[in-house]
Amino acid sequence: MTQAISSILKPLTCVILLSLALLLNGCKKSSGAPQNTAAIPVIATQVSERDVPLGGDWVATLDGFVNAEIRSLVSGYLVRQTYREGSVVHAGDVLFEIDPRPFQATLNQAQGQLASSRAQLELAKINVDRDTPLAAAHAIAQRQLDTEIQQKAVQEAAVQTAAANLEQARLNLGFTKVRSLVTGIAGRTESQVGNLVSPSTTLTSVSQVDPIKAYFSISEQEYLALSKGTNSQDKAGLLQAPGSVSLQLVLGDGSVYPYPGRIIFVDRQINPQTGTIQIAGAFPNPRKLLRPGQFGRIKAETAVLRHALVLPARAVNELQGTYQVAVIDASNTVQLRPVKLDRQIGSEWIITEGLRAGERVVVEGVSKLRTGMKVQPELVANHAAASANTGAGAKAD
Repeated sequence: MTQAISSILKPLTCVILLSLALLLNGCKKSSGAPQNTAAIPVIATQVSERDVPLGGDWVATLDGFVNAEIRSLVSGYLVRQTYREGSVVHAGDVLFEIDPRPFQATLNQAQGQLASSRAQLELAKINVDRDTPLAAAHAIAQRQLDTEIQQKAVQEAAVQTAAANLEQARLNLGFTKVRSLVTGIAGRTESQVGNLVSPSTTLTSVSQVDPIKAYFSISEQEYLALSKGTNSQDKAGLLQAPGSVSLQLVLGDGSVYPYPGRIIFVDRQINPQTGTIQIAGAFPNPRKLLRPGQFGRIKAETAVLRHALVLPARAVNELQGTYQVAVIDASNTVQLRPVKLDRQIGSEWIITEGLRAGERVVVEGVSKLRTGMKVQPELVANHAAASANTGAGAKAD
């Protein structure tokens, strides 16, 4: 029986030993060097060194260059609206008409009063001219002449008063035609035809929109930096010579407004509630595309960073708060190298430490590379690599 058991165990033992040998052989193969040693094709670019303009970016609100409230200078019933709401009106155009009949009657009355005062003055002059030689000859009392001279002076004053009343009546009649004093876009009507209006009634508003203002606020820190003129170009800063600095307006749909603007106003004080100071820019608006109340973003170049090392953002790999890039040496071997970043400008990072100008770095698939790997780089221009991805630096997989 022992021989029978032995004859059964012997083949089983051989099978177990053969399986262990195959398993150990597989482990050795898996722990050894990679079987595929071919170079990995990658997209690479060179670290470029250039002057990088630095700028600000602020939220802006558009407003009319002039916003005129149209009111009547006289009281009366509105009888006619002569403009179309939302249309362009010019300075001097009649927008509304008020019933002119009461003012015409007042004007006629003032004309009659002036004529009467002039007639009384002529009579006073005749009396003075006639009695002056008689008083000199003592034919009449001097007191009578003095009275007539006084009456003449009174009549001269009455003529002046009547002339002023006539002019006021003429102005009031002219004010029944309510005109725009500025050229711009007229808003909706606040008072309808048939309403009784007065000088306190707002009829409509006219906004001059060419040029148009853009209000934006900068922080106190930005104001101090810009006011000191700390500009790498050694020229006057944004606030010292505002007319020399061009403003760019980005509209609500992300498009860039084609006409550059300029700063025309810096507020006198910093808002103590917000810690900001308001600035106004002016932009040409020949097509009337921009309207009061629109929002946008103001961008302006405030300084230039000289000899900056620039790298596409997609070439930078972030790992647990640190940043690294895959540098390709002369033998096309990858080295993962930590770097320090300054700021991101568009789709590019400014590098402060860890790289030199001209070094080659991988811009695609950085997170899959390891130090010592062989690569087959395809070199592209820096701007081409940056434009391929406008987002932030690539995250680690």
